[in-house]
Amino acid sequence: MLGRGAGGTGRAQPEEKLSMAEKGDISFHTRKWVRPEDLNANGTLFGGSLLRWIDEEAAIYAIIQLGNGHAVTKYMSEINFVSSAKQGDLIEMGLTATHFGRTSLTMRAEVRNMFTRQSILTIEKLVFVNLGEDGQPAPHGYTEITYTRDRVPRQHLTD
Repeated sequence: MLGRGAGGTGRAQPEEKLSMAEKGDISFHTRKWVRPEDLNANGTLFGGSLLRWIDEEAAIYAIIQLGNGHAVTKYMSEINFVSSAKQGDLIEMGLTATHFGRTSLTMRAEVRNMFTRQSILTIEKLVFVNLGEDGQPAPHGYTEITYTRDRVPRQHLTD
């Protein structure tokens, strides 16, 4: 939260110290319950499980934003595991579009503990590519985020 005092001094925290959620540019909509099958040998959330969940959520977000059920993961930047989650924790994932390319959509991701709001993971750049009927990158024609479901792929709409 911008302007929140640091250490009770009343001074605002430097911008670079704030998480994406604290900057107000990401919304959290998907929640997961960390279960025994999601744990690693240390008894904390297995990074591979978390990345699978993020990739799935990002694909859904890209499909809605691009209006095409054929959007695929192209690139993930450095993945920053900030803290751990343990069995029974509830986590929430947030994504936001940061750039629309001619055939791509770039987004940012953050995962946090639902109750403590402590960041678990951040990914600054996830790139999805819009594919045409031939399986090749195809222009999507969008330049901004939609907050309505008006771009749901046509094959999924019913009259």
